Amino acid sequence: METVKVGIIGCGGIANGKHMPALHKLDNVQMVAFCDIVGERAEKAAKDYGTADAKVYTDYKELLKDGSIDVIHVCTPNRSHSFITVDALHSGKHVMCEKPMAKTAADAKKMLDAAKETGKKLTIGYQNRFRPDSRYLKATCEEGALGEVYYAKAHAIRRRAVPTWGVFLNEEEQGGGPLIDIGTHALDLTLWCMDNYKPKRVMGSVYHKLSDQTQTANAWGDWDPKEFTVEDSAFAMIQMEDGATIMLESSWALNSLDVDEAKTSLCGTKAGADMKQGLRINGVKHNHQYTEQVSLDAGGVDFYDGADATPADLEARSWIDAVIHDKAPVVLPEQAYVVTQILEAIYESAKTGKTIEF
Repeated sequence: METVKVGIIGCGGIANGKHMPALHKLDNVQMVAFCDIVGERAEKAAKDYGTADAKVYTDYKELLKDGSIDVIHVCTPNRSHSFITVDALHSGKHVMCEKPMAKTAADAKKMLDAAKETGKKLTIGYQNRFRPDSRYLKATCEEGALGEVYYAKAHAIRRRAVPTWGVFLNEEEQGGGPLIDIGTHALDLTLWCMDNYKPKRVMGSVYHKLSDQTQTANAWGDWDPKEFTVEDSAFAMIQMEDGATIMLESSWALNSLDVDEAKTSLCGTKAGADMKQGLRINGVKHNHQYTEQVSLDAGGVDFYDGADATPADLEARSWIDAVIHDKAPVVLPEQAYVVTQILEAIYESAKTGKTIEF
């Protein structure tokens, strides 16, 4: 396979902001089909990114009938991730599905099972793994420089940046708010760096404290309280089977100056690391404490990938390379499934007031 033919299902914000621009930069990719329930969006995407003969659909099942398509990118609201992905896999396509894997763990399991049944590749869009600081920290963990990581924090805090477009505030379509939207990135990054995917129990709290406010000073304009049906903040303690503890914090609109998104802090037996002010490694050498600030400017690790390559660009390149050369993708569906299991357990714990055991 020299050229990969891609079909895009869902031509809204994330497709236009991430998937299609990144794929368009790859010489070995042709976007040949576009589907959206709003036909005009699919037509515009085909005009902007498609081949001269690109096809446009409003029914994704019609798109999947095209046997020439190799790969599907699922860029729809969370509710439809699962059934579209399952159908795409069974139609003989490899699938990149935008995060989170699914609205529920049961739906995510269907996707995982379909990938195994069909032998097709499935990956989930956790592009923050491709940031320079993330890759450096992952390599640091893999070489054992931090020792056993037994405590970690997953950070996903915004001060006043609630997304007011699309269906972000719609619980039916999304399954939740900041926890499932940005908390999922921070949790994925933390589990990946720790290489720990065996949760034991979860205790979570979910808050609807700010959704009814007006004159909000929100980054994207005031939200409509009547439409804000999801949480504005969620927090959790996750205990792993090996005894490690992860604290997860997520909010779109917390009254806090401690703002970090898609970041992790790790504490190990040999050293620690955080992404609070760039990437920092801390530990003890020669009986003295040290803090090491890692330089990640172009000319270091980034020079190899191209100074202008974004995490989305690197994600797309890595994914297409995995398809062409029959390699495992960087984000494995088994890993993304655990993320969804934990997110669901946090919501369930908050709802019931109980600790959720795995």
